[in-house]
Amino acid sequence: MRDYYIFKNGRVKRQDNSIIFEYTEDNVEKKIPIPVNDIDSIYLFGEVDINTKLINFLSQNNIIIHFFNYYGYYTGSFYPKEFLLSGDLLVKQVLHYYSKKKRLELAKEFVKGAICGAILNLKRYKEKVDTEINDLQNLMKSVEEQSSISMVMGVEGNAKEIYYNAFPKIINQPIEFKKRVKNPPDNMINALISFTNSLVYTAVLKEIYKTQLNPTVAYLHEPSVRRFSLSLDVSEIFKPIFGDRLIFALLNDGVLKQSHFDKDLNFAYLKEEGRKIVVKAFEDKLNITFHHKGLDRMVSYRKLIRLELYKLIKHLINEDKYKSLNFWW
Repeated sequence: MRDYYIFKNGRVKRQDNSIIFEYTEDNVEKKIPIPVNDIDSIYLFGEVDINTKLINFLSQNNIIIHFFNYYGYYTGSFYPKEFLLSGDLLVKQVLHYYSKKKRLELAKEFVKGAICGAILNLKRYKEKVDTEINDLQNLMKSVEEQSSISMVMGVEGNAKEIYYNAFPKIINQPIEFKKRVKNPPDNMINALISFTNSLVYTAVLKEIYKTQLNPTVAYLHEPSVRRFSLSLDVSEIFKPIFGDRLIFALLNDGVLKQSHFDKDLNFAYLKEEGRKIVVKAFEDKLNITFHHKGLDRMVSYRKLIRLELYKLIKHLINEDKYKSLNFWW
């Protein structure tokens, strides 16, 4: 099974027991069949029409659709009715949220995982960012000293500020990047961070759907209406390795250039060609396999997300204590 990314404008519809993408190119109507048994999830970047017939069909086949707006930024997901239900696990998720001690314990692990990934990235450029590495290592040690969620998030915020301050020292293209700006991003680097973060978030959400975890019950981020907060929690661990490392490679190798961004919008948005480059690189990254020293077998980067979720489940059911993934490569 694979993810399907649709960048063109058109219509996705059900046809018998399959899915068809219809679009017009050079005044010629075209149809692309998508075997439903081959779909893991669908990403819609273009202006695409869908209807309830398609939604019902996708729901029956447990397929998630992720929606992105005109500028290529994530707006939401169609999350089918959960098919791996566990009332017992849901109760335990909620109890861990309502227990200050238990919630704080998990929140700290997510932040430590995020800082660990940031440090590992910077160590690849140690001679340029030695000061930032030391600062992040000190912040990592301070996480355990925090006594509230807000204090833990304060440490996370300080860590991100230090981490992002190191980006101009790492990236060899002449891009002015002073701080993280989200809504909207104000330059190429902020645009890429926002875009890759969305890809990581949706990748995590997709894996949560394949477990018995409820995506709305979280520990670092506050559970909220209309968002999958647990995906935000777990994404923190994977953003540095799956997203930021990709940004460094694409910019430093000259694969992405100013021409891939919309100049009229202050280079804050990727054009379609740029999005395709990032998406392909992201998919290639997730499909890379490596020897997992804990499991003593080959696993893919994509599989790491599911393994992390299984570790969280074991913690929630008191089978094993959760420790966030510390990347070692």
